[in-house]
Amino acid sequence: MSSIIQLLPDHVANQIAAGEVVQRPASVVKELLENAVDAKATDIKLIIKDAGKSLIQVIDNGVGMSVTDARLCFERHATSKIRQAEDLFSLHTKGFRGEALASIAAIAHVEMKTKQDQEELGTHLIIEGSKFISQEVAVLPKGTSFAVKNLFYNIPARRNFLKSDIVEYRHVIDEFQRVALAHPNIHFTFYHNGSEMFNLPQSNFRQRIVAIFSGKTNEKLVPVQEETEIVEIQGFVSKPEFAKKNRGEQFFFVNDRYIKSGYLHHAVMAAYDGILKDGTQPSYFLFLTVPPHTIDINIHPTKTEIKFDDEQALYAILRAAIKHSLGQFNVAPILDFDRDANLDTPYHYKDVEGAMPTVQVDANFNPFADEKATKSYSGSSSNYKKTAIASSWEGLYVGLKQETETFSAASNFSFENEEVTASLFDLEDAEPTVHRTYQIHKKYIVSPIKSGMVIVDQQRAHQRVLYEQFLVSMTVQQASSQQLLFPLNLSFSNNELELIAELQLSLMNTGFVFEETQADHIVISGIPVNITESEVALVLEQLLSDLEDGIPESSFSQNDTIAKSMAKSLAVKTGSYLTEKEQENLVNGLFACKEPNVSPFQKPTFITMRVEDIDKKFAL
Repeated sequence: MSSIIQLLPDHVANQIAAGEVVQRPASVVKELLENAVDAKATDIKLIIKDAGKSLIQVIDNGVGMSVTDARLCFERHATSKIRQAEDLFSLHTKGFRGEALASIAAIAHVEMKTKQDQEELGTHLIIEGSKFISQEVAVLPKGTSFAVKNLFYNIPARRNFLKSDIVEYRHVIDEFQRVALAHPNIHFTFYHNGSEMFNLPQSNFRQRIVAIFSGKTNEKLVPVQEETEIVEIQGFVSKPEFAKKNRGEQFFFVNDRYIKSGYLHHAVMAAYDGILKDGTQPSYFLFLTVPPHTIDINIHPTKTEIKFDDEQALYAILRAAIKHSLGQFNVAPILDFDRDANLDTPYHYKDVEGAMPTVQVDANFNPFADEKATKSYSGSSSNYKKTAIASSWEGLYVGLKQETETFSAASNFSFENEEVTASLFDLEDAEPTVHRTYQIHKKYIVSPIKSGMVIVDQQRAHQRVLYEQFLVSMTVQQASSQQLLFPLNLSFSNNELELIAELQLSLMNTGFVFEETQADHIVISGIPVNITESEVALVLEQLLSDLEDGIPESSFSQNDTIAKSMAKSLAVKTGSYLTEKEQENLVNGLFACKEPNVSPFQKPTFITMRVEDIDKKFAL
């Protein structure tokens, strides 16, 4: 029998490897930005079109590459970051696997321009699907420029599985923010479809956070700093009152590398134990510096998972450091019942020395001198005289008798203090009210019918009712809106404001009235009728969180997603008590819907139990 095992060609192997490294346009952005950082660049520009599907370009002023390196960098496992296996335990760079550029070149059109500072001319390379099209000498500035065009052009199935531009753009912004936060000493600029989205000059860590997440972020940051033999922790956490429903602003950096760690996240949540509202998440931006030999980064091609030598000690130190910061800045309550909080020295004044108080003394004051000789405090020569009482004490009661008589006369008037209502029928003839619905465990509503009974899930049923109401408002008729006496001022990050701007027309159709939109906040002067003022921020936060899961291109599908998100936020929750009238309205509203059988998320809203089924339960 002949041999059947053979080596795959390089371009096929690169396409297979690209599936691990390049999952979406954001993956290309991450790899190219990290390469620019490793090249010791101080100015990095990111330019994308159509959320990265048409173009991703990264321009830096780093060290550049020679002619040989420019050709070799696109080979598999070719890297300048490590030389031997032992180097994996002393990494000081972002990349080390040598797979990213080979994978990107296998599934896109790549154009690279690079030049070293000491060279007079640079290199211009064009690659399409791992095939070198051309290599020329060119006059270029110092640094490197990578342009990745037509991503997944030779893997149409992979391209079809990409999400909408809004979702892919959101992932690109996430990767850009992670790299920009980790390196505040580098100037980053971000352009999308010709518009400048971010311009982040060199700054410190706090200024970089504020520049990315709008100016309102500054007032909610609490600094965290701790230094031990195991780890050095620096960064910021947010005050509990600024906690959000989603987990958007949560960043861990280990040795300037963004990571994801559920274990460390649990340590942060443990530090906030007891001071957060249910279902909310704090924001945190934490830098952990550990010895390189105590961590293993080579777990996954994306390098966002890390193994630590001593995770338990790291957990305890992180939790204690955050708890200490929250207590130090009087964010968390301190259990000292003998301490008067009003006597505490404010944190910003703890190192300020007290100044000598200035006291004004009247040197001429003499308590034993005669009244004529006593001078006034103003220093004038006029004598102090007591003001004579104009009338005797009996004058205080003048007119009281007349007022008393007027009041007693007024008390003789009779007022109609009970509302008189007429009835069409005598009370004896009225039929007693019959309970049509019953609530069980504050979760289900039971309603009897001719053939048996219906058991309704109150949360899913209310979701269906609200969902159809919002859809009708957005697609058929203009929704009614209630005007606010005092407009709401809500702060959002730049990315969230962009999403709200794209959905503003659909939100206005549901009943929202936007008075103005500023760089870091929006002003709402009207809200839908079935939303209370306190729920507006929660509804919008939930909507923005749901947008990350994907919005298809058609406007109807966009309205559908908004209606589902708002119905989920506003529906009555399990565990809520409903009066008998509310139960009846909910059941009647459900069966008036077009599709009462399922919720907007395709889950059953009610079940029916016939009398025959109940009889079978009692049969012996």
